[in-house]
Amino acid sequence: MLKKQSLSELIPQLKTNENIIHWHEIGAQQAKTKPFPATLDTRIAAALKKRGIHALYSHQHTAYESVQNGRHIVAVTPTASGKTLCYTLPVLQAIAEQEENRALYLFPTKALAQDQKSEINELIAEMEMEIKSYTYDGDTSPAIRQVVRQAGHIVITNPDMLHSAILPHHTKWVSLFENLKYVVIDELHTYRGVFGSHVANVIRRLKRICAFYGSSPQFICTSATIANPKELAQQLTGHSMTLIDDNGAPRGVKHFAFYNPPVVNQPLNIRKSATAEVNALAKMFLKNDIQTIVFARSRVRVELILSHLQELTKNDIQSTAIRGYRGGYLPKQRREIERGLRAGEIKGVVSTNALELGVDIGQLQVCVMTGYPGSVASTWQQAGRAGRRQEESLILMVASSTPLDQYVVAHPEYFFERSPEFARINPENIIIFVDHLKCAAYELPFKADETFGSVDVNDILEFLREERILHVHKDTYHWGSQVFPAANISLRSASQENVVIIDTSDKANVHIIGEMDRFSAMTLLHDEAIYLHEGTQYQVEKLDWDHCKAYVKEVEVEYYTDANLAVQLHVLEVDETTQRANSSVHFGDVAIHILPSIFKKIKLSTFENIGSGPIALPEEELHTNACWLALTNVDPTLAEKTLEQLLLGVAHVLQHVVPVHVMCDVRDIHVVSQIKATHSGLPTIFLYDHYPGGIGLAHDVYKRFDEVLERAAMVIENCPCQDGCPSCIGTELLNIEAKKRSVALLKHL
Repeated sequence: MLKKQSLSELIPQLKTNENIIHWHEIGAQQAKTKPFPATLDTRIAAALKKRGIHALYSHQHTAYESVQNGRHIVAVTPTASGKTLCYTLPVLQAIAEQEENRALYLFPTKALAQDQKSEINELIAEMEMEIKSYTYDGDTSPAIRQVVRQAGHIVITNPDMLHSAILPHHTKWVSLFENLKYVVIDELHTYRGVFGSHVANVIRRLKRICAFYGSSPQFICTSATIANPKELAQQLTGHSMTLIDDNGAPRGVKHFAFYNPPVVNQPLNIRKSATAEVNALAKMFLKNDIQTIVFARSRVRVELILSHLQELTKNDIQSTAIRGYRGGYLPKQRREIERGLRAGEIKGVVSTNALELGVDIGQLQVCVMTGYPGSVASTWQQAGRAGRRQEESLILMVASSTPLDQYVVAHPEYFFERSPEFARINPENIIIFVDHLKCAAYELPFKADETFGSVDVNDILEFLREERILHVHKDTYHWGSQVFPAANISLRSASQENVVIIDTSDKANVHIIGEMDRFSAMTLLHDEAIYLHEGTQYQVEKLDWDHCKAYVKEVEVEYYTDANLAVQLHVLEVDETTQRANSSVHFGDVAIHILPSIFKKIKLSTFENIGSGPIALPEEELHTNACWLALTNVDPTLAEKTLEQLLLGVAHVLQHVVPVHVMCDVRDIHVVSQIKATHSGLPTIFLYDHYPGGIGLAHDVYKRFDEVLERAAMVIENCPCQDGCPSCIGTELLNIEAKKRSVALLKHL
């Protein structure tokens, strides 16, 4: 039997691997500590000592002192650096000083809330004080709910629950709102885009209710690394913030390597599949008993890697020691996996970005990423999952063939020297803003001269009165509708409900195995789709779209399915235009109609197409902002079919180049080309925000279009392929000199 090797023995071997094209080492850091503050209650200090904590990290100490001085703070330090104490110490101190004080903790997910509750309760138990902390979410039983409302010193919840269950029923929460001293917002960086814009308005409603009950809470925020934490915290809370980023936590040596799979087809510059390389690398670590996390970009990819890894290591490791983790698993399964990782019983986990957040899974030794996660911030979040306090750790990013991945691995300085992304929100997005104004009016009447989050809302209140949603008495607007507004507003997306997935394999034991948002269900849960769950294959027998249910049955097949979406785009209004010699650039409102058309069956072993079928589902509609480039002067010698192919290739490059420039996730902005745009008849490329109402990304592209086009031309020119490949314009376009002509087209624009 071969002797198992440690990570420090494997690292020198890996360094000689010809596919590793960049190796970056981050040195170890000693802990920077300070003694407990003099004002800290002796019972808290004693409890910390019992848990082996005899001093605070510098950032924890600064956070405590700043909060004691009455400042609103945002603490930004890496994963696993002890951010919890930044807010727990001031909260426990306030309750120790005055028993009536209350705190509200907001976490973006139920999993995180449960995780933090255990940690806080362990500390409270050591303190031997009567402090009650409870989670309040959809799983809280009615009997406990009453206790939480009346006696909870610390109420731990998520923004969705605050929005739909706490604020609308504030009269049941009088003791919380009258005595609310602190509001804690953890994982601040997750509140971006639509979700963040909704949450900023939920906070406005919270502050309005607190003012009504005579309290004015202090905000304590914590975040992973983003470019604008202070600005984001200010936008979310409406308060001036103090930034704390002096990380005092220790860390061991971290190795960060970029791995580019070998080229298997020289003329087309086609590389070996990133998934296959990830499987081989992860297998090497797992066989050597090195605890490893593998990140994949999608749910399907997680399940594919998981089933391959379980197969590859079956002679060395029990299949239960390698698990999957993603959205759609039920809470009980997720808790079990988290416990197994902390205890070290689970050796490997394959996850979507669901494990980027600070759920405590201990610290693993190796992190393998399947492709660039899409943003600098996400990459550092995932990398933070590897590296026990003082031990050596390794992060491997395996590039896919996409232009963005190839750009990042070819320009490591872009990644290592670039600040992370800006988190953008637009709380004044009219759709979101009006929805929350209705909720606020339901909660408390509006005076005629009152603002909402310092925005003058008189015109909107008048509009709602004309629509008979509000009615006016003297100078006050009262709720006048039978409807409960919060029930119809989802903070997470444009779609309101999730589709539940029901396993009917055993007729005597029909049960729910997961859930999925409606938009993803269109492509992953249509009739005949192969749905993968914890490495098991299920075929969708029937998708009941109207009742949001998918009935699935266990199968064993040699393929998975992938669906095509037909996207139609109509311009509703043009707000801004820039004319050029050969083109014009516009910004405005568009309507997107999305219809799943057909699905393909793709063989698991060779990824070849082995069949297809139609999808019969209704169309979904999205209203958003877009910027678009119209070709007003086209080379007359170009055949229409050739131009259409060139536009498709350029759109493919732009889809990957734009996120680098506006610093967003590759999924936040979509690119579509039309040979004859519906509104103008001109060849056009559209770039639109993939969120209802838009969040400002398309406008950013509009302002920097020249820079974006220049970078796209550079990506195509510098690609080593002969005439187009998956790493630049997407595919080889036969006999049309695609690369040369694509670059010429971009320069012509």
